[in-house]
Amino acid sequence: MKKNTIYIIIAAIAGLLLGYVLFSGTNAVEKKEEHLHSKNEQMWTCSMHPQIMRPEPGDCPICGMDLIPAGHQDKDSVNTNRFSMTKNAMALANIQTTIVGNTTAKANTISLSGKIQPNEDETFTQPAHFNGRIEKLYVKSVGETVNKGQAIAVVYSPELVSAQQELLTAYKMKESQPGLYTAVRNKFKNWMIPEKEINEIVSSGKVKNRFTIYSHISGVVTNLEATEGSHIMDGKAIFTTANLNSVWAVFDAYEKQIPNIKKGQKIQITTNAYPGKTINATINYIDPILNTETRTVEVHAVLKNQDSALKPGMFVQATLQNVGTESNTEISIPASAVMWTGIRSVVYVKDTAGTPTFEMRRIEIGSKNGEYYTVINGLQNGEEVVTQGTFTVDAAAQLQGKASMMNGE
Repeated sequence: MKKNTIYIIIAAIAGLLLGYVLFSGTNAVEKKEEHLHSKNEQMWTCSMHPQIMRPEPGDCPICGMDLIPAGHQDKDSVNTNRFSMTKNAMALANIQTTIVGNTTAKANTISLSGKIQPNEDETFTQPAHFNGRIEKLYVKSVGETVNKGQAIAVVYSPELVSAQQELLTAYKMKESQPGLYTAVRNKFKNWMIPEKEINEIVSSGKVKNRFTIYSHISGVVTNLEATEGSHIMDGKAIFTTANLNSVWAVFDAYEKQIPNIKKGQKIQITTNAYPGKTINATINYIDPILNTETRTVEVHAVLKNQDSALKPGMFVQATLQNVGTESNTEISIPASAVMWTGIRSVVYVKDTAGTPTFEMRRIEIGSKNGEYYTVINGLQNGEEVVTQGTFTVDAAAQLQGKASMMNGE
């Protein structure tokens, strides 16, 4: 009995020793293989070009940035929307930055863009004075010059045919009913039929089927409402003319520029057609109603145009000097730093400490003064923003899954 117990104890100890040897060796092999597997499959990629995969560290063959371990994210990138770029990559992409500062004297200007338009105070309409059908139209296109008294159309009018018969009947009763005759003649005068044609009808005793309409205005045709064969109606326009001896320069001013624009203010106007030539003018009108779609108001200036050099439709730019009284206390940034995303304005702010690190920042901007935007909110004096290569930096943010112009904050 005792011998059997001893044999069982010895067998149990032997089994434990054998299991320890076998399983500890297997674990060691697995750990070794896992280590080798981890070591052998470590790949390196580029933060800007994730399609690049290399088995060892080095430089990106596309942009020259240092490769990083695939799937690696530093603590900063996990917790924030910051991302890094090497100095070599910044140099290759020609990325430049500017330290935010207060507005300089150069920024004490406002730039406005606009077009030349006809002076609506010198715009006139040639209407039809009776109903009829245009048999012949002498004014055929916009841009033609029309002079007062010029024949513009030949019209057939059943209404005038009937009125002529009435005129001839009234003429026969002129002695007995002079008032009737006078009333009928006045009807023709109200239709703007020349006195000479009325007398021809009376003297010949014949009814005319067609009448010529003469222009009672002068100017350049800016809008043509009728064509040959079309019907005209009493009071409706045949065409519109404008006197282009003076024109309007019409500009769009943004909502936040309005406080710096006043009626009577002096402006300097330049055109694409005549580079180097400056026209001095005065603001004579500011639209009291804001365009809710564009968030702008129209600003007008009257320009003399005796030589017809300024054509309606020309693009013009205006500069307002010395606007604002507290520009030296406002933060301003170069216009090239701002990226527009619909209603949002964003910039990329660079961390000046250590490795170049960037982060998108949403800002609120005010008026554009020269080549600068006034910053109302979102930046502080002394911060550094990207002013050249902003789209390259934005692309890097998108590839790293950070807040960017396209994917929001």
